[in-house]
Amino acid sequence: MIKDFFSNFFGRNNDPKSIVSFDVIDSVYTSLYNGENRLEIKLKGIYDTVSVNLYSFPNSFNNEEAQSEIKKAGFKNAYEVLNEIYKKLNIGAVSEEDIQAELEFDYIHIQFYTEPTPETKKYLKHVLHNFIIFFCCTNSLETNDFRMIYNNSYFLDYTKGILDAEYIDINDPKNDTQKIGFKEFERVLQGICQYLEIELPESIELPSQENLLPEDVEITQETFEEFIKLVSRGNVDDKLVQKQSKKLLKNFKKGHTEYHEIVQGHWAFFEIIDAWNSDWKFDPEDAEAFISEMIGEDLNFEYPEETYSHDLFPYIQSALEKRDLELMTYDTHGDNYLFFVANKNDVGRILELSELTKIEINQL
Repeated sequence: MIKDFFSNFFGRNNDPKSIVSFDVIDSVYTSLYNGENRLEIKLKGIYDTVSVNLYSFPNSFNNEEAQSEIKKAGFKNAYEVLNEIYKKLNIGAVSEEDIQAELEFDYIHIQFYTEPTPETKKYLKHVLHNFIIFFCCTNSLETNDFRMIYNNSYFLDYTKGILDAEYIDINDPKNDTQKIGFKEFERVLQGICQYLEIELPESIELPSQENLLPEDVEITQETFEEFIKLVSRGNVDDKLVQKQSKKLLKNFKKGHTEYHEIVQGHWAFFEIIDAWNSDWKFDPEDAEAFISEMIGEDLNFEYPEETYSHDLFPYIQSALEKRDLELMTYDTHGDNYLFFVANKNDVGRILELSELTKIEINQL
């Protein structure tokens, strides 16, 4: 496999202070090439896993599904697809001689989720980001640079997805979704390096000073007790906390995989705290009434006329923020919400405990 080909660019992506630099990317490539070329990595603060894959043209497209996608996109073979991407990146095309020699050209595809923007939070809980890295040469006969394309869509048709991705400058996001994704990419890249045990140069300004790999944490009754106290804001009797935490731990250890088995115990738990089980459609009057009941005081908030359901969240949160509170929900995986109110300074820890206990909690 090779990754040596020409670029028409004069500046290299190798800022010694940035983690998004050729030296770092090349180290990741070398680790993938010499070891496992497909990774699923769990990082702190990232929903689900980070997917890291080393693919190549044409080898990764030598299957029936990919060949069908290539023809559907109007191309004859994988090299034509690659040259179309190179055109977008201003990288010189693969020559006919190299095609006949069946040379392979490697690239890295990194995929992860982030929180959505406030606007998209109305209808999305997480946003997918795809960063696809191609290697090239800048004023050199050897690989010394890279270019990236990006999109935030699911690759249901992989060939179409990679063709639709746009060339990006990591330092120049075009919208709020890209701002979130590009910034998080730096932290994700640091986590990948940590996972692969790649030693980073001291000159790099690290996006995070913490260990990004999750530590092995023993889940105990105390873990669930802390969770209950935080989501209830301490408004549950201690004996009930102990009783419920024992039940939750017992169910956790059973390792249920069926949906109804997982949520049955969770629903029983939320019945003991101030929570609001609501249909996905609700009006502002219901929100004011139920949230007032949950927090023990009248909550009134201003909102535009004809505003309902999830469109009310920004106005509800704004009113609660004045009380250092935040509305959250248990993820029912259905068409309803199970709302509760948390102290704002406890939200981060609640989300951490949610991940540990597998009781899925979402911000709104």
